[in-house]
Amino acid sequence: MPAIKPALNSKYMKITLKMTNLDMTDAIRNYVQEKIDRLEKYLGETQVINCDVELERMAAGQHKGDIFRAEVNLQIPREILRVEKTEKDLYKAIDKVKDHLEEIIVSHREKLRDQKRGK
Repeated sequence: MPAIKPALNSKYMKITLKMTNLDMTDAIRNYVQEKIDRLEKYLGETQVINCDVELERMAAGQHKGDIFRAEVNLQIPREILRVEKTEKDLYKAIDKVKDHLEEIIVSHREKLRDQKRGK
């Protein structure tokens, strides 16, 4: 059964953290909050309705060791921005999700800006 923790107290947005096959630690919780908070500068004036973060330890299958999956669903008006990454290291998966989400947010803002300008 996945562990769903109450929303993290971010100063920018409500973050819901779900852990599957992992134990919730303060280190993981703080790391996720720090990475998600860094997205604020890319969001600008965009209102975030909800931010769901899911972390999972997956069955290794043919690989040696654990595989970790990090997923972020960022709900903004009229759209959901979703990123999922898998890595052998949990923190690396979180970093990759944050980096990819930054790119998606920037391209989304550019698209909206171009629409306003009539391009």
